[in-house]
Amino acid sequence: MLTTFGMIFLAELGDKTQLATLSFAAESKSLVAVFIGSAGALILASLIAVVLGSGLARVIPADYIKMGAGVLFIVLGVWMIFFSGGK
Repeated sequence: MLTTFGMIFLAELGDKTQLATLSFAAESKSLVAVFIGSAGALILASLIAVVLGSGLARVIPADYIKMGAGVLFIVLGVWMIFFSGGK
């Protein structure tokens, strides 16, 4: 549990979600609402990942899931670089 916490905590530092939460907090009068909304969204996204991961692990070896996630991460990164919609 501590390893999972540490890895997710470090991965989330400075990412788009944290920056979006920071922006919402800067604009909002209710910091509690921003915190609850942000925490709830992260919990729901994590729940979806856990359910899908455990389901996939029943039919696909964990090493393949890790490789697939890595490849998807790279593909999405390249996609965002070349097709960001910016001018």
